[in-house]
Amino acid sequence: MNKKIYILLFVFGSFCFPQINYAQVDFNKKPDDDLGVVEDQFQELFYEALKQKSIENFDRSVDALLKCIEIDKSVPVLYFELGKNYILLKNFGAAEDALKKASSLDPENEWYLDALYGYYVSQNDYDKAIKAVKQLVKYHPDYKEDLAALYVRTKEYNDALKILDELDTQFGISTARDIMRNQIYNATGRKKDQIKNLEERVEDHPENESNYLALIYRYSENNDKEKAFETAKELLKINPNSQLVHLALYKFYIDDNNAEKAIESMKIVVKSSEIKPDSKLKVLSDFVQFVSKNPEYEDDLVEVTSMVGDNNNSKTLIELAQYYLVKNNKLKALEYFEAALKLDTNNFNVLRNVLLLYIDLKKFDLAKSKSEEALLNYPSQPLFYLINGVALNQLNEPKKAVDILEMGLDYLIDDPNMEKDFYTQISSAYTLLNNTSKAKKFSDKADKIKIPN
Repeated sequence: MNKKIYILLFVFGSFCFPQINYAQVDFNKKPDDDLGVVEDQFQELFYEALKQKSIENFDRSVDALLKCIEIDKSVPVLYFELGKNYILLKNFGAAEDALKKASSLDPENEWYLDALYGYYVSQNDYDKAIKAVKQLVKYHPDYKEDLAALYVRTKEYNDALKILDELDTQFGISTARDIMRNQIYNATGRKKDQIKNLEERVEDHPENESNYLALIYRYSENNDKEKAFETAKELLKINPNSQLVHLALYKFYIDDNNAEKAIESMKIVVKSSEIKPDSKLKVLSDFVQFVSKNPEYEDDLVEVTSMVGDNNNSKTLIELAQYYLVKNNKLKALEYFEAALKLDTNNFNVLRNVLLLYIDLKKFDLAKSKSEEALLNYPSQPLFYLINGVALNQLNEPKKAVDILEMGLDYLIDDPNMEKDFYTQISSAYTLLNNTSKAKKFSDKADKIKIPN
């Protein structure tokens, strides 16, 4: 490529193409005759086209390129640049014609073919895209994966699988290709083929843990728990240090009524540095349910709790708080809810549970101060007014209680239970103020409210 053109293409953000033929116009030749004047004019127009494109004057860039083509129709890069401008102008028909012309003038130029292929994909013209990418495969094997993806789009699943098999054989397994492969199996319902493929992988590469894990998952998905369990145990024999396998094993052990083994697997999961927090949370949730049915293992849950405590996972802490709430251990539940709230200060549900537990546990000073803070962030939440009013009554501040409770009533909409509680608390406040008539008035209001079943 001529050095001047190469530099300009680079500066103006265009592709740099190998082996582009500019034999018709010599940009280095001095204009010493009429031919030189033409070459000068061509050069200026081409530079102008690149400049106008760089400042997004695509119409002007097109005009300059068309004038270049009037001078010399045989320069492929002109049509390439023209095609790109037409795409930016959304003149797609003209863009296709220009890119096809560039490619026909220089059929061995990979970049022209790639641009044409990209254009067809952008227009969802997959049949033409397939024809283009088939020509590109000889340049780079990566295009073969593109071809498989196009076959998936056109529902030519057998052709896609054939290419994926070839690529797996040549380059080994890849996550991207496996995702494509699974899309095909899901679209066609060929679960048996999917499992057969994984079984062959396990047989061919028994050292690869991911193949076992994928097979376990697919067996489980097909409700073949027996084979899934056997595969998991086989993986454990081959790789006793595997941690990921216990994500499956603990469930199998639970179903098999092998509590000791199940707990052992769950502890391995919770301690693991390889397993993601969300997966650990799922295991912990199952552990909580397991212990609720088998309370003799609560000490193991406490041990696991101490393991996950260092993970700073609010979801885990909430799960534990809910467990202790169900067990009516409100102090322990409050401990975990408070810890979760420190990590997730904007969690409304956790904040509500903390405030309600303050009232239940008669921590009225905390209920008062924390509900006041809550009202700054949630000024239209009637529950926080009610909690604040309850705390004020208990702390013998009935005048403030009446004010806050009456304010909260303004925000109450269609909640007879809470409305009854508001009137009851207002009645209590007036009782503390020795205003028996108003106390009775609000007590009567509370009594008149019918709570639906």
